[in-house]
Amino acid sequence: MSRRKKILTRLVVVVGLIAISLVYLRFGRSRSIVLQGAVVQQDTDSRKELPIADVQVTVMTNGSEADETKTDSAGFFSFHLYRGLRHGRAITLSFRHADYQTLTIKGFITDKLYIARMVPKAQQALVPDRPEAVIGNIVVRYSMKTASALNVGSAVKTFQVVNLGNVPCDGRDPCSPDGKWKAAIGSTTLDAGEGNELRNARAACIAGPCPFTQIESTSAPEDSRTISVSARDWSDTATFLIEAEVFHPMDSDVISDSYPVIFDRLLNFTVPADAEGVSVQAEINGTSIVFPLGPNLFLSWASCDTRVNQNQTTFYRCELKPGFRFRPR
Repeated sequence: MSRRKKILTRLVVVVGLIAISLVYLRFGRSRSIVLQGAVVQQDTDSRKELPIADVQVTVMTNGSEADETKTDSAGFFSFHLYRGLRHGRAITLSFRHADYQTLTIKGFITDKLYIARMVPKAQQALVPDRPEAVIGNIVVRYSMKTASALNVGSAVKTFQVVNLGNVPCDGRDPCSPDGKWKAAIGSTTLDAGEGNELRNARAACIAGPCPFTQIESTSAPEDSRTISVSARDWSDTATFLIEAEVFHPMDSDVISDSYPVIFDRLLNFTVPADAEGVSVQAEINGTSIVFPLGPNLFLSWASCDTRVNQNQTTFYRCELKPGFRFRPR
């Protein structure tokens, strides 16, 4: 190849690489832009900025092109901007919900997190026709399954290893640990019985020339029904003992109490992922009553909703109904 052709070839390669880089910068990078944020209720007290679910979120780009989504139970929303958009492009975010005033935010595409605070629509105050009932001494109660075991006794068994001492091994297994004397190996199995487990197993030589014996192995998966033991004897016949505690495993319900946090007219609490039978015990005008929440989250004195967190715990939020108030602390 001539020198001129080599130069032309190199120029073509360089131009191609530059073109590919420009295309990537123009389109490839823009395809990875993710716009995300959260919607909360506006309040001067940040502890009352509650997440708002099912908010209709619209993002306007390029004047009229729009994408829509809805917030989840935590108020989260996300958009993947795939239309060749780049950072710095003007956008308009609109937020709509039947119980809140419509909110519009103008800005530019950036990597920042967008937090929208929506103002609740004014509601006509209800004048109660009777004094408000007072709610106090609130306790959240739930049960959790826990594994336990009851000690139902012990298991004991003896076995012998029959052997004749002072017989040279001559390399024929089994032998004594030093290979000098002929040995014998015996074993036995201890069984806890159906539905039981053996724990804290131990074995020992109890009769015969015990100094010339050793426990070879104790084969038992943790908390298993059976345990196998073998022993080596390189003298006269020896007797061995194996014993262990017998436990019966069972599942039991443990009742746990939790105390909710109250902000104004809102009751907030969480329960573990495996909690069952969630209920709320509260005093209404001095009378203590237990209110099972159930799958419908029904309370006669509050409206409740719930969401599952990323760690699978469950968050509950209950707002007092008209005619009720929390007892001041």
